Amino acid sequence: MTANNPFLNLTYEPALETLGEDYYDVVSAAEFPQHFLRFRNDDLLLSLLNLDPTQVDDEHFIEAFGQFQGVRPFLALRYHGYQFGNYNPFLGDGRGFLYGQVRGKDERLYDFGTKGSGQTPYSRNADGRLTLKGGVREVLASEALHQLGVRTSRCLSLIETGESLWRNDEPSPTRASVMIRISHAHIRFGTFERLSYLNRPDLIKNLLNHVITYYYPHLKTSPDAYGEFYAELVKRVAELAAQWMVAGFCHGVLNTDNMSITGESFDYGPYAFIPTYNPAFTAAYFDYSGLYRYGNQAYICHWNLERLQGPLNLAMSQKDLDLGLAEFDSHYQATYRQLMSEKLGFVSLSTPNAEELVAATVNLLRDSQVPYHRFFAELGNWFSPQWRDHSHLILENAEFVKQLREQSSLWEQWQTVYQGLLQQCTDAELEQVESRLQAKNPQTALLRSVIESVWEPISLDNEWDPFYALLEQIRQKK
Repeated sequence: MTANNPFLNLTYEPALETLGEDYYDVVSAAEFPQHFLRFRNDDLLLSLLNLDPTQVDDEHFIEAFGQFQGVRPFLALRYHGYQFGNYNPFLGDGRGFLYGQVRGKDERLYDFGTKGSGQTPYSRNADGRLTLKGGVREVLASEALHQLGVRTSRCLSLIETGESLWRNDEPSPTRASVMIRISHAHIRFGTFERLSYLNRPDLIKNLLNHVITYYYPHLKTSPDAYGEFYAELVKRVAELAAQWMVAGFCHGVLNTDNMSITGESFDYGPYAFIPTYNPAFTAAYFDYSGLYRYGNQAYICHWNLERLQGPLNLAMSQKDLDLGLAEFDSHYQATYRQLMSEKLGFVSLSTPNAEELVAATVNLLRDSQVPYHRFFAELGNWFSPQWRDHSHLILENAEFVKQLREQSSLWEQWQTVYQGLLQQCTDAELEQVESRLQAKNPQTALLRSVIESVWEPISLDNEWDPFYALLEQIRQKK
């Protein structure tokens, strides 16, 4: 073990460990034949962990997160979950564990969680590994969502391990990897659901107190801490669903074991960014009924929060739970309306104006089927103060303007609404609209074809430069 490895010298807190072994199993990491560091997140080193990237060697990553020279016990959490609407009591961390917990520069507690680190008691005869392509996809998803303002976990490192894996949904044999994910909590809705299944209200109350202490500390002294916790969780999840929708992101597998108790997005398996606005779009090829389709995400998040009421009702009143969940729709609509307005360049519209603009935009995107992400990017590319005086100039040079004109009534309606809002702006405010359009709408959209374009050179020639170039484009919003 390298004595000066900065990851091994972080101050780790045994927060989750203090809950006791009713909540987890102590596990060991797999041993891998080789270690190739394919991704390191220097942005997180500096902004979150207060580590100087120039003082962190690639070997430090490999030693800590590939060879797993950990400084605390590795914990595989126990949980259950509703998967595609059906309760599954045979879950738990099957290919990952909690590596450790540290305080960030912001004094919040963060978890280092693994993915692909080997078998645990919950692997269910699987190998506990992560394909390299799966790791690449998760790195890209978390960085893209972060740049789009989505509350998300992020990847700290991705290490290729030299193993060959067999998978039904990838050409096999395929390469293996192990990833470190940083998130605010390792605790899921399904962590509570398991305790309800076991009829352990004492453990539910203990976990609730733990969650409030570490993740909702501002509620610790409240006489109604449990009710306020649930109401805040509802708000966070509603906001998250709106963030996904505005980002044009479809999670793919919104099971309750993929829902974080902090209202944070994580675990990017069969996700996809929509090419066009289509509420029926599905990301997972095995989602045959379209349960987790793009347009259903808010409904599913509400449904998952409703399922969580069962366990929580063993520790708090149903009245408080119902009061909290009743606010979901208003939180979702307000956040979606605000974020879409900002994506269109405006930050402080009245509610009626914002509703009219968002409705006109959604109707136009749905019926014209112009590229969703390109539409917003082109607004920033072609914006002109002349749009305030001449509505016919709006997006006249966009590559898809012919498609828009084919929806003449919707297109003219949208131009009229947009121009009307621009006419309320001063010259200085027009400049802010332009700046906001460019800041909120990156040029690069992480569509499936884009991911495949960087994966192909990796799989064929072990050529990683296109992957790194794409990451840079995402981070620079180019």
